[in-house]
Amino acid sequence: MERFSIQTDQRETVVDITGKVRDAVKSSGIREGICIVYIPHTTAGVTINENADPSVKADIRSVLMKLVPEGRQYRHLEGNADSHVKATMTGSSVSVIVESGVLQLGTWQGIQFCEFDGPRTRQVWVKILGAV
Repeated sequence: MERFSIQTDQRETVVDITGKVRDAVKSSGIREGICIVYIPHTTAGVTINENADPSVKADIRSVLMKLVPEGRQYRHLEGNADSHVKATMTGSSVSVIVESGVLQLGTWQGIQFCEFDGPRTRQVWVKILGAV
């Protein structure tokens, strides 16, 4: 398993991690299999979505902020209840097929780390299963 860190600079942001995940696949030597990207945090998530137009990331962030606003009277008293809900909505892992040593993402797809309670230093864990 490979791990890498992400330093976020805002409370909520979406960060493209596709290149780092591709590097992990390449260094693994796995030619055929599956790549699992896992976020070991309760207030951050990961998703696969369009990576060509940066306004998509902004739209995702905007809609999640409207659906689950910060500062409502939530029961969780740490002040980040909205972050936990948003992390649940995006999920903590994605899986991508690896074929011929390459992530099989669609033409416009990228892997996006979603920060909901930053700024923080976060971990991303990448596990590649398969055959060399």
